[in-house]
Amino acid sequence: MGYLKHTIKGLSWVGTLRVLSRALTFLKTIIVARILLPFQFGVFGIVSLILTFLEILTETGVNVILIQEGNLSQSYINSSWVISIFRGILISLLMILSRGAVASFFRTPEVANLILLASIIPILRGLINPTIIKFQKELRFDKEFRYRLLVFFVETAASLSLVLITRSVAALVWGMIIGAGFEVILSFLWSKPIPSFSFSKKYFRNLVGRGKWVTFAGIFNYFFSQGDTIAVGRLLNTEFLGLYQMAYKISILPITEVTDVVSKVTLPVYIKICGDLARLKTAFRKTFLGTCLLVIPPSLLFFFFPKEIVTFILGEKWILSAPALKVLALFVPLRAFSSTAVTLFFSLRKQEYVTRVSFFSFLFLAVTVIPLTIKFGIVGAGISVVISSVLVTPLVIYYLSRIFKSK
Repeated sequence: MGYLKHTIKGLSWVGTLRVLSRALTFLKTIIVARILLPFQFGVFGIVSLILTFLEILTETGVNVILIQEGNLSQSYINSSWVISIFRGILISLLMILSRGAVASFFRTPEVANLILLASIIPILRGLINPTIIKFQKELRFDKEFRYRLLVFFVETAASLSLVLITRSVAALVWGMIIGAGFEVILSFLWSKPIPSFSFSKKYFRNLVGRGKWVTFAGIFNYFFSQGDTIAVGRLLNTEFLGLYQMAYKISILPITEVTDVVSKVTLPVYIKICGDLARLKTAFRKTFLGTCLLVIPPSLLFFFFPKEIVTFILGEKWILSAPALKVLALFVPLRAFSSTAVTLFFSLRKQEYVTRVSFFSFLFLAVTVIPLTIKFGIVGAGISVVISSVLVTPLVIYYLSRIFKSK
């Protein structure tokens, strides 16, 4: 049976979700950017950095493995849930213990209390029912649509309401806490079976053994995607960090809105057709060309009209982020190519390919980001990201050629 119909339906559901969620995000960004200052966004950005870093550092790859697995037994589900719970507790403890060091590193004492508050988030996320992965695994994107939209709406509404009332950056963290708590409840109401607190060494070894490459890939990818932000926050100041993060968020909108949608739909489809190499190659080629058609036009707008876009979306006080947005627009097509390839690698259980691509992306960034940021400021950080993406592209092409030339 062909999967074209499932793919089109999946893309329509997930695409609609992204359009609606990003419309809400756009509205939220406009409102919040006119209430909070770049410095406050920088403080929140530091909290996001440490939370994301610790989540990736402790990533087990459970979700990818559960999608790859043919049959999900109750023991698999139970073990995944126990791993997630302990992972959430570990992340929370690490955030609490490191908050002083993080505040000192970024020379921003205001961030310590915000990190303490944000340490609630990973505990809540660890309690989410892992069987929600079945929405994606079984191509039930209609249910995934309703689930994700509800969670996103609750978090956005909570954040906006609290920002309007308190005019404090802590409101953004409270919004995340409320959203995570709501998702825990919804995951148990909407997805079955219900996991129990039991643990199997056999399934634990399988999850960790196969997931280690996902973990390493996540760590290296984090340092590639956030290394420029860390350098800006350390070498410049928190205000420039806020400006750069906003430019980065706008620049990657085409990637997140297109490749995230496409990868969520194509990963389970690729897994189902991976036995037919010719069919898989055709599917990948069509996916890549379609992705390019969607991401290149907005990246051209960012490149040619950065000042107009920043002024329209954020207001005049963010105009200093426009030069960085212009440079980062060049990064979009390159990232779209590698993201499309990464989905294919995961479908074929080639996690080691993803790890190596992520490692070299990080390595090239590490070599260039400090000198370029010192010399050119936030524009230099953007140039470093583009250079790293260009240099790693031949490796991605090499791995794709190995896959499609294999017998």
